[in-house]
Amino acid sequence: MKTLSNHVVAILTENGFEEVELTSPKQALEDAGATVHIVSPQRDKVKAMKDHDWSIELPVDKHVAAVHAEAYDALVLPGGVFNPDKLRMSDEAIRFIREFFDQGKPVAAICHGPQSLITADVVKDRKMTSYPSVSVDLINAGAHWEDKEVVVDQGLVTSRNPDDLPAFNKKMIEEISEGVHQGQHS
Repeated sequence: MKTLSNHVVAILTENGFEEVELTSPKQALEDAGATVHIVSPQRDKVKAMKDHDWSIELPVDKHVAAVHAEAYDALVLPGGVFNPDKLRMSDEAIRFIREFFDQGKPVAAICHGPQSLITADVVKDRKMTSYPSVSVDLINAGAHWEDKEVVVDQGLVTSRNPDDLPAFNKKMIEEISEGVHQGQHS
């Protein structure tokens, strides 16, 4: 059953994302009928990491400076060690993330992905999870960190690592199908 037809979802990434943390949610979204755009501060392509080595390259559909959350139903933030750190340095990426929270739209972040949410200043008083090394940063930014495979808080879906992808993808699709979450506004 295609639950997300007529939905457009942005996956925001930089070079150095964890391959499966982008490809698995992207496939799940497309299987559910969504249109998915890879959005990046990079203009042409982004390069993944797999098992601590560089791996595949994927084409960038939209440059982050040219997009706004109004055009999308949800945002996905894959992890990887380098990706979130690079996104945190992009004013346009942080602006794009904040727009989703301002509009109450679903956001899904896995592994190290929630790091860019700290820079966007949208984690205070939110229940979240992440890769364990990010937990202190989230707690210091005011989040309520939980060690669970998936945590949902008013449209914000977070998971710890690639092993959690089945639960992450399921909850992400569920939250996107529910649409805008009124209580999410930052």
